[in-house]
Amino acid sequence: MQQDRVIAYALRQLKDYERNYPAHDLELTAAMFALKLWRHYLYGAQCEVFTDHLSLKYLFTEKELNLRQRRWLEFLTDYDFSIQYHLGKANVVADALSQKQSSAELSFMITRQDRLVEEFHRLEIEVVPTGATAELMTLVVQPILTEQIMLGQQSDPHLQKVLAEIKNGKDGDFSIHTDGSLRFKGRWCVPSDSELRKDILSEALRSLYTVYPGGTKMYRDLKQNIWWPGMKLDVAQHVAQC
Repeated sequence: MQQDRVIAYALRQLKDYERNYPAHDLELTAAMFALKLWRHYLYGAQCEVFTDHLSLKYLFTEKELNLRQRRWLEFLTDYDFSIQYHLGKANVVADALSQKQSSAELSFMITRQDRLVEEFHRLEIEVVPTGATAELMTLVVQPILTEQIMLGQQSDPHLQKVLAEIKNGKDGDFSIHTDGSLRFKGRWCVPSDSELRKDILSEALRSLYTVYPGGTKMYRDLKQNIWWPGMKLDVAQHVAQC
């Protein structure tokens, strides 16, 4: 909501394991879903989260938190927001959405997003404001992960050897993309850089459209565009540690 006007709605069905969550954890799950879904709007900006669960307002001052809540709290520290209590009986819009009947047992959402913003996220592009005095700020587009991958490839001895072999006429699963980067079966070859790989896994775990993806789903999504030796094991270990 912006200037007291709704700019987007979103909803999804609960996952099986989420059905056992207590009420305040379910409310926090919904807040995290919204923050992830609209991260491109909310990250780096001040915002308010309205809830009809009064206990959620005091979450950050609680001394007794379970492991799941602590993990969620670590995620929430990325955002500059405050929690505002809104009486449930007065929240007729949310009630109308939550009671809407669906003809299929499928998760669904209703969103209105700018196609350009969606393309930015697909390409791992960051939008950086460079002028705070104008209402419409100048935007500088900076490639993030893809640029780091390409730079890392240049300093990875193994990948450089593969590049040289391709240039000498060797065929195989590796290829050189039109942008000069090395690809494995069309996917980005991530260099042997533990920090870069950790960044990629962390970004995947903060996916906009899932509250907490399992290792199998996360790997299945990642492998469509990303590759490195042993990636499946790295994904499983990363998810287990979070």
